[in-house]
Amino acid sequence: MSTLRILLIASLLGFAVFSAKAETQTEPQIILPGSMMGHGDGDMAAMDRSIFFHGILDQAEGRIGGGQSGFRWSGQAWIGTDYDKLWLKSEGFALGKGGVEDGQNEVLYSRAVSTFLDLQAGLRTDWDSGTGRTWAALGVQGLAPLFFDYEVTGYLSDGGHAALKLAGSYDLLITQRLILQPNIEMNFYSKADLGRRVGAGLSDIDAGLRLRYEISRKFAPYVGVAYVGRFGETARFARQEGEGATAVQFVFGIRSWF
Repeated sequence: MSTLRILLIASLLGFAVFSAKAETQTEPQIILPGSMMGHGDGDMAAMDRSIFFHGILDQAEGRIGGGQSGFRWSGQAWIGTDYDKLWLKSEGFALGKGGVEDGQNEVLYSRAVSTFLDLQAGLRTDWDSGTGRTWAALGVQGLAPLFFDYEVTGYLSDGGHAALKLAGSYDLLITQRLILQPNIEMNFYSKADLGRRVGAGLSDIDAGLRLRYEISRKFAPYVGVAYVGRFGETARFARQEGEGATAVQFVFGIRSWF
């Protein structure tokens, strides 16, 4: 499967998500704060078509220990209405010894199919020190009961490569400012990819427990612990590079949104 075909598949997936929109919509409106006060239901309906922007740097952290010290980033941003959004997502790990691994960048179109569930489709590109790869992406992102954030995304690339990512997190409020957040990410692949040092089946798990203090709602330093596990052929590739298959690391960083 060529890159052109991957782009075509991504376009078709995006069109399928887009087709879920209502057939009749008016033009989006920019609503200023406070401008809806005293207005009727028609104006409140216009709020659904207002354009908003939101970004969050969920992880910007140093990791120490386990023989794999480095810097980890994970963030996402979107622009759009309550129903239709364009998403940008990025994550990766800058190694202390040099180089970048697990560098994933995504551009996705998102359509709200319910109050707490979005259907997403687009492109993912793996851009790091390994062999680059482009994927068509289709998945869901939402908020489960008890306010559990989750993402489930499937990917398709050339050469019969397919992948699945499962991610979830939960905010446990100890106080109004002190928050404990467990999170986990799991990656599965249909076949081994030596260029990216991943094996078939369950490839890796990245899990953590972070305690943050919100100095303001938009800025919070945190400390915690992270577990990195590689499995199967992915673990064998890591050992060949002189790395361990598993590591427990101390983490410290900041979380910020705008």
